[in-house]
Amino acid sequence: MAFSADELRVLRRALAVALHPAPLADADVQDCLRLAGSVDEAAREASRLRTFLLADLARYRTALPGSARGYLELLQDALAAGYDPQPDDLMALRGLRAHPVAAALLERCRRLAEHSVRTRLAAATPGPRTRLLAFPGGRAAADDQKPAPKPTPKAEPQPKAPRPDRPIPTPGEVFPPRRKPTPPPAARAAG
Repeated sequence: MAFSADELRVLRRALAVALHPAPLADADVQDCLRLAGSVDEAAREASRLRTFLLADLARYRTALPGSARGYLELLQDALAAGYDPQPDDLMALRGLRAHPVAAALLERCRRLAEHSVRTRLAAATPGPRTRLLAFPGGRAAADDQKPAPKPTPKAEPQPKAPRPDRPIPTPGEVFPPRRKPTPPPAARAAG
């Protein structure tokens, strides 16, 4: 990302204020907000460009072997941008092994994929178990050299009162049936 001279001036002022807090003028605040908006827009554009690059790479990969040259160029660009090679990429490169650029890329992608797997496995493996600090006897209690508070005995629950021998009412008792509505008196015929 490249900044213009004006944007660098605003950035330098914002960093100076961050290091040595001082009140800012309204114009400086507006400049900082505009710069933040520009940086956000640049980040969104970079994300859209990355999405487009990865979709283009997938299209070239499905069109192999006819699109080998374009695929290899796009894969190099994607790797330079921090792309983590997928199993499909490794399979495609194995198929293009006769091409010297593809052979070099295959070796590079193998190393990157292995590093990625090792990183994920290391993150998934739990570390050594430590004692919980929130419970009595934990490391915090040992550091303070205070005896752990004795737990208070819980009160035994009171036995529930015996249920009356009265039976449970039926829905008909609780909700009596509705009576049929009678017709209004004007509707009756005099006979």
